[in-house]
Amino acid sequence: MASATALIRPANSADLDAVVAFHVRLWRETYRTMAPEAAYDALDEARRRPSWQATLSQPKPGQQTWIAERQGEIVGLIAFGPASHEVFKDAGEIKHLYVDSKARRTGLGRTLAALAFAELAKAEFDRAALAVVRDNHTAIHFYEAMGGRKIGTYTDPGPMWRSENLVYGWEIRA
Repeated sequence: MASATALIRPANSADLDAVVAFHVRLWRETYRTMAPEAAYDALDEARRRPSWQATLSQPKPGQQTWIAERQGEIVGLIAFGPASHEVFKDAGEIKHLYVDSKARRTGLGRTLAALAFAELAKAEFDRAALAVVRDNHTAIHFYEAMGGRKIGTYTDPGPMWRSENLVYGWEIRA
């Protein structure tokens, strides 16, 4: 699948190093001013690698990770599947959605979200949802512009920091 000159494909274990590096870089860019300094300093590739290794080599049932590439470089990532927390109820959960700053405002984020919605609908979810840190105003604006509705709140205990989150949801099947 291609979007705005990006190749979108399922990630696999061969993508581990690139996915880990991309996720850490984008997480740091996103949460630099939101995360406590200790959490920001603690998040590095060594800390993220085990989780991504498990996700890419032995995904849980229904769990998917897709990447968008331009010239062999990851510029977008989305991971989704069954809900990991009761706050999402019966919705499919978007666990990660990151788009590199050089690929923003190209439609790539919407394309990745639409892919996740379609895959979750195929898996018989009627709704999709995600949590966003309350202070992440850029993401909140994006989700609202995509038709997301605030459907709840919860405190994520982290592994890195306790963050206050808003839960956004979409109806994905008629």
